[in-house]
This record gives sequence, C-alpha cells and structure tokens, in this order.
Amino acid sequence: MLAITNRSSLSAVGVDAAERFHADAATLSLFAVVQLAVYGGMQIPIGILLDRYGSRPIMVIGMLLMSIGQFVMAVSPSIGVAIVARVLLGAGDAAIFPAVLRLVATWFPAQRGPLMVQLTGITGQAGQLVALLPLAVMLHSTTWTITFGSIAGLGVLFAVLVFTFVRNRPPEREEDVTVNTETGVIRVVTSSIDTGVGIRAALAHPGTRLAFWSHFTTPFAGTAFLLLWGMPYLTEGEGLSSAAAAGLVSLNVVVAMVLGPILGELSRRIPTRRSLALVLPSIAVQVVAWMLVIFWPGPAPLWLLTVLVVCLGAGGPASMIAFDHARTHNPAHRLSTATGVTNSGGFLAALTAIFLIGLTLDLQGAGTPGTYSLGAFRWAFFTQLPLWALGMTMIVIERKRTRIRMGLDPERRRR
Repeated sequence: MLAITNRSSLSAVGVDAAERFHADAATLSLFAVVQLAVYGGMQIPIGILLDRYGSRPIMVIGMLLMSIGQFVMAVSPSIGVAIVARVLLGAGDAAIFPAVLRLVATWFPAQRGPLMVQLTGITGQAGQLVALLPLAVMLHSTTWTITFGSIAGLGVLFAVLVFTFVRNRPPEREEDVTVNTETGVIRVVTSSIDTGVGIRAALAHPGTRLAFWSHFTTPFAGTAFLLLWGMPYLTEGEGLSSAAAAGLVSLNVVVAMVLGPILGELSRRIPTRRSLALVLPSIAVQVVAWMLVIFWPGPAPLWLLTVLVVCLGAGGPASMIAFDHARTHNPAHRLSTATGVTNSGGFLAALTAIFLIGLTLDLQGAGTPGTYSLGAFRWAFFTQLPLWALGMTMIVIERKRTRIRMGLDPERRRR
C-alpha cells in the first residue's frame, strides 16, 4: 500500500508539480516516464535477486530507496533533481510487488495463489486512495517539503517494520518452497545457476509471453489515468471540481478493489480460458469507454465519465491474471524471474502511454495548466489505441501458441 502511495504521489498534485517546477506537459510526463522506465527495467534484476536472497532484504532496500527518493523530491529545487528523485522512487518501488508475490508463493498453498494475488492488489489499491485525497489535502494545508518529507518518514518506518516482522519462509522450512496441497508436492524456490539461461527459458515459453502481453495491455490506460493525467483531464478538460474529479478517480480504485477477488476466483476456476473470458473483455470495455468519451460532442456527461472510470478499474484486477499465467507455465526455480518479465510489460506500456499523452498535448500547444483544453486531451488520449491494438493481437497469437504447447489445441500443419 505504501509503495503504491509513493508511486502515485503525483496523481492528485500534478498541476501543483507543474506550477512548482514550471513544467510543460512533456516534462511533467517525464517524471512518470522515468519512474516507470526504472521500475520496468528493474523487474528482471529484482526477480533474479529475489530468487537468490528472498523477499525480506529486497523489500527493506526497496523501502529505503523510496524514502530517499521522496526526501529528495521534498527538497528538490529544480526539475533535474526531481527527476533523480523519481529514479530512486522507481527503483525502490520495483522491489516491493514482486517480493510480495514471492511471499504469497512461499507462504500459501498453490491453489490459493490467484485469490491471494488479487487480495494483495486490493490492499495496494488503498494506496491510490491515500495519494488522491489525504496527500492533496496535506499539500494544500502545509507545504510541498512537509508533505513529501512525511511520506519519506513513513518509508523509513515501514523498512524497520518489514525487517522486524517479515520472514522469507515459514519457520519449519529450511528453504523457500511452494506447496501443492492437492498432490503434496513441495518444490524448492531458488535461482538457476545460469541467470541468462533462466531468462531465456522463461521467455521461450509462450505462456510467459502471454503473461507479458496480458500485463502490457490490461492496466496501462488506468495507470496513465491514475498516475498522472486523470485529474488534469477531469478538472481542466472536463471542467469538474477538484472534489468531483477526486471522487471519480477514487471510484476507479474502489471498482478495482471489488473486482479483484471476483476475477481471482474466476481465474482459478477457468485456468484454460482466462485470456478469452477475462483478459480480452476487460481490454475491450476500456477501449469502448474511451472511444465513447473521446467522440462525445462537447464535455462528457457525468454518467459517461463514471462508466469510463469503472471500465478502467477493471484493468488492474485483470492484469493480475498475467501472474497466474507466469506461475502456471514456469517451474518454481524461475518463479521470480518470470514474474519480473511479466511485470515489466504493464509498465513499459504505461510509460509509453504517459509520454505520448504529454507529447501530444505539447504538440497542440496545450502543454501547461493554463492552456489545457478538452479537445487537446481527447487527441492525446486517442494515442492509447495503437497500444491496445498491438497488445490484443499479441495476446491472441501467444494464447494460441500456449494452448498448442499444452496440448489443448492441435498444432497447425505446415504446407
């Protein structure tokens, strides 16, 4: 939860950040792009370190890095220093979610995996609510330095708590293992001797690639909306009050929290139809909702904006299904490496979307809070369409290859 509060700390104060650093839209996008680029780039190295050292030390280091990043952000006098702060923040954030997924795998039976991952996601989503309301209120009632310095202090506190209370594995086990309660099989979770072989082997399986593209396509629109561009669009583009806009964005988070256990249970029940029944429909509703909003004549009515945030809310829980794919199609010794490959997909798409939105706003001469307009925002959000098209195409392709690999579909004969 604290990691996502850190990740989303500019979501409700993006306009304040633009004014503080005199930043145009492309520069403001750069804050999020750099943060997500570091996050995505660190996923495979973090996965390898997790396979070698376990969750607790990696999580402690991640918490401390985020604290340092927020402290630097609190005192940063310029854009350059603030970008360094976001680099540190992205590096620390990258360690947390994969480490928690490893704890799920080593502390809980394999059959509970999908539900526990969704419950983990739900807990984390509460961090979005903290970033949206209390953080903005605190900023407007105190100062920038006090607000971000306070988050840095929380990070140090939680680093101590993680070190004190979190353990890599249950005390009765000498190694990190995952247990199948139906068969009684216990598998050791450890790293491959040849790291390069482990990464290549993970990527060679179509199930891992299916996981990557599922995570690439499902959450990026919601991430771009929540992380940076949602509040400016709703307030400066659609003309909503800050309170109404924050309420809508909060609804997105609540929807994700409600849908998480439902999609987790469905993913467990229909493991061979996850992509067709859950992943692709969640993408389709996001595309349809955005197209309706973009092509609506004039400002979109409140009911349509509500539909939009509800549909975007489905993307987060659907993205968790990607980790079910990664866990299903990879042996235990590649668990964290495959998770890292999968997790990098969503953030690669998100940083691309955030940058394209900011760049498109700048190219239209609407790069600062004073020049934002509804028409400019619509063209900017339209740039998400190619990412959806690419992702959905690759999901269909890799799903077919995965089903052939599993023996569920016949292999196509070559002429």
